[in-house]
Amino acid sequence: MTGESQPDPFAGLPDWQLDPPRPVVPTPATLTGQLRGRRVLIGLPGHGWRSDLRADEKVVQGSRTYVPVMTEGEWYRAEAEQTEIFAPLVPVERVWVEEYGVAGISLPSDSLASRLVSLDEPARRTPVPALDAPTLSGRRVVRLKDNGDEERELRAVTELHTNSQGDICARVTTELDWYRWGWSGHAPRTLEVLVHRLWIE
Repeated sequence: MTGESQPDPFAGLPDWQLDPPRPVVPTPATLTGQLRGRRVLIGLPGHGWRSDLRADEKVVQGSRTYVPVMTEGEWYRAEAEQTEIFAPLVPVERVWVEEYGVAGISLPSDSLASRLVSLDEPARRTPVPALDAPTLSGRRVVRLKDNGDEERELRAVTELHTNSQGDICARVTTELDWYRWGWSGHAPRTLEVLVHRLWIE
C-alpha cells in the first residue's frame, strides 16, 4: 500500500444525491439475539404499539421468556448514572426490535391509501427529509455525513431556520444529552446540520 491518497468516491457528487437513510423495520424479539440497549416496541397485533423504549436481556421464568423494557429516558439515565431502575417484564412475543432495512427512495405521498398499514405488526418507518416534515423539535433524526454514513440516536432541538451564512439548517443533539436536559436542566451541546443532510427517523 502506497502513501498516495485515494480519490474521494463522493467528490463532485451533490449532497442531494446521497442515499436516504435506511428505514426502521420492526422485527419480532423472538428472532433476534442480544437485546441490551436495543430500541424496541411493545404491543399486541390488532391492538396497538408503544415506542421510544429500550430493552435489557431476555429472562426466563418458568416456561415463559420475558424482556425487561423501560422508557428511553430511564434507560439513558440508568446508563449515565450507573443506577438500577425498575423494568417491567414484557412477554417476548409482545416485543419487537427496531432493525434497519435497505435504503430506498423516500417519496412523500398525500394519498390515504399509501398511509394504511396492517395491524398484524408494527409499521415499517421510512425516513422523511427534514424539509418535508411539518415539525422537527424533539423528533428522532438521522444526519447523513459527508461520506454518506448515517448518524443516528439524535434529536432535533430546533425547527428549520437560516444561519448566519444564509443556509437552511436545524440544530440537533445526542439522545443522551436530550434526555439529560430533561432530568438535570442542563442545556445540551448541539450541532448545526444543513437541511439536505437531515431526515426524520
